[in-house]
Amino acid sequence: MTGIVVVSGNPRAGSRTSALAIAVGAAIAARLGAPAPTVIEVGELGTGLLTEGDEPTAAAVAALNAADLLVVATPTYKGSYTGVLKVLLDQLQNQALAGKRAVPVVTAGVAPQAAAAEALLRQLLGELGATVIQPGLLVVEADLPETAEIAQKYAAAVDW
Repeated sequence: MTGIVVVSGNPRAGSRTSALAIAVGAAIAARLGAPAPTVIEVGELGTGLLTEGDEPTAAAVAALNAADLLVVATPTYKGSYTGVLKVLLDQLQNQALAGKRAVPVVTAGVAPQAAAAEALLRQLLGELGATVIQPGLLVVEADLPETAEIAQKYAAAVDW
């Protein structure tokens, strides 16, 4: 395995969703004996996401293209994944994620919101060609203080 890439789709870098995604990526890497994941904080890319030739955005796209496994996390915004995450993923070529595994990680206020957003994120990742790991990880905000334990339990439970 050459690499795990964690993508935090929260518009705010350093969010609780980001902390969860990073913990999940680290737990998976430890379970697989892989190097520490590369982390993409989409919120840090800012307006560069919309600027042709933006170097940090190009580096993020290159990391996505080079990854073997993606941990793609988003908070639930209006029943779906965030717009900034969609803008980043829209920059990938058709079937760019073919041959890659992807783990959808979704946070929300309540479980039904998380499930709805996870289904949409799963569909998007599949459209890009990824093999989407089942189950994804859905976490309600009230459980986010247990991020490390949730990440470890998830990484141990999935058949990688």
